[in-house]
Amino acid sequence: MNPRNLATAAFTLAALVSGAAMAQTNAAPAKTSVEKCYGVALSGQNDCKAGAGTTCAASQKTDYDADHWKNVPAGTCTSIKTPHGMGSLTPSAS
Repeated sequence: MNPRNLATAAFTLAALVSGAAMAQTNAAPAKTSVEKCYGVALSGQNDCKAGAGTTCAASQKTDYDADHWKNVPAGTCTSIKTPHGMGSLTPSAS
């Protein structure tokens, strides 16, 4: 291998190693904000308690129960369409 090719290979390797090191130090996990969205969870997939007679996560007995909530990305709740209408930021008034 001639000196020119050797220098190019060494430079390329150094660039790759430093790039990988920078990617690891700058890769902080992004925190996504969430909101409680009522009426969008399937049976047994709610995130927590809602009203009398419930305990907590996975206590929902029916799909899309408007008294149970599921965490969804902030700002998306009211755009989630279900067979019973759209998601809601408040529990049903029953």
